[in-house]
Amino acid sequence: MYYSLSEIFSVGIGPSSSHTVGPMKAAKRFVDGLDDKISLINDVKIYLYGSLALTGEGHGTLNAIVYGLLDLSADKIDLNQNYIGRVIDEKLLLLRGEKPIHFDFNSNFILEKTIFLKEHSNGMKFVALDKDNKVIAEETYFSIGGGTIVRKDEIMQRIERKPLDVPYQFSSFAELKNICESNNLSLSEVVLANERALHSDEETKTYLRKIAQIMQQNINDGLNKQGILPGIIKLRRRAPEMYENLQKRFENNVDDALYILDWVNLWAFAVAEENASGSKIVTAPTMGSAGIMPAVMRYYQRFAHKKAYYDEQADIVYLTTAAAICSLYRTNASISGAEVGCQGEVGVACSMAAAGLCAVMGGNISQIENAAEIGMEHNLGLTCDPVKGLVQIPCIERNAMAAIKAVNASRLAYRSTGEHKVSLDSIIKTMYETGLSLQSAYKETSLGGLATNVSC
Repeated sequence: MYYSLSEIFSVGIGPSSSHTVGPMKAAKRFVDGLDDKISLINDVKIYLYGSLALTGEGHGTLNAIVYGLLDLSADKIDLNQNYIGRVIDEKLLLLRGEKPIHFDFNSNFILEKTIFLKEHSNGMKFVALDKDNKVIAEETYFSIGGGTIVRKDEIMQRIERKPLDVPYQFSSFAELKNICESNNLSLSEVVLANERALHSDEETKTYLRKIAQIMQQNINDGLNKQGILPGIIKLRRRAPEMYENLQKRFENNVDDALYILDWVNLWAFAVAEENASGSKIVTAPTMGSAGIMPAVMRYYQRFAHKKAYYDEQADIVYLTTAAAICSLYRTNASISGAEVGCQGEVGVACSMAAAGLCAVMGGNISQIENAAEIGMEHNLGLTCDPVKGLVQIPCIERNAMAAIKAVNASRLAYRSTGEHKVSLDSIIKTMYETGLSLQSAYKETSLGGLATNVSC
């Protein structure tokens, strides 16, 4: 099933695509649908279930929902404005930006930490009440990964997703490879042909340029922002100090064979720390894994001189190839940490980046498949157990580790003939089965693993 570029790479507010971007969209959709009934509303109750309830406070879910209730979107929000502080201090919220209602985080949010809705572990219910406490509107939504949301009545439609009207549909890498070979197209060209059925070439190019620019701006911002990240851990930003040390080593001409890896680590840290601070970030494919694709992009821009493509064309090949790989994971598995663990976030991002880098270096389709397969194979079983429910430990370092792994996976594949025993399709199937087998304690609930064994 083909997923469009805008479904895979979207802009939102960090730190979590499923716990921040999705709930913000759901809240906004709920208030947008109130129409003229908004004048009757006196109160809104928000029920969070499962993973959203267990880690939502650390993941910024409550703040994101308030943004949505205020009718803010990622494109419209001004992060310099103290929206949340005003709501907390005044205990007043302008519903849809127009109707004032009393709002208290302690009473308007109900965290149902022991209830997991059967449809998905990231569930939320919005209930709008009038002055007599009569229900005016009630809707349940699910945040299913990558910032994508579905309303309860749409869940079966989502499972049976209507295909986009594009020339090249594929549900496996085997099918995708056959399309490429039958039509003499690269993976990137298949994606661009599909996007041409949805948007003009210029619109697609503009969108990809925007995504690449935001990714690179996140790196630049993260390199220069000092301070402590939000949350009770009080984790200090490390990227600026790492950057300063690397610059000194460069100036002093320090001889270090692994010098390049330090830069890749740095760039992944910079973006992951920006994400943890609640900045505007690109889902790639999620926000918890948002540092991997930009770090590998900066790697080939800075160091991979013998690539087959140059300048903006390299970014187009990189992003579109990665998007083709992501479509397969979204079709046959999941990119939700609450559903399959961090292998669905960091693992998928590693697989995408490895494939994209291999394509930029001029790898053939078998080598690209091998790169994507290696990228996931060595992330199988990766748990999602964030300490204190924050997208910080182990998430920030994990982005750096996976970025390095993506570079290595690409090199292993590119330096080989492309022959491999393990197919990407079999790895995707294995990842999904592994994710379903993981105990819920290891799937973005902070009930097991590092979250219970590390005290901060």
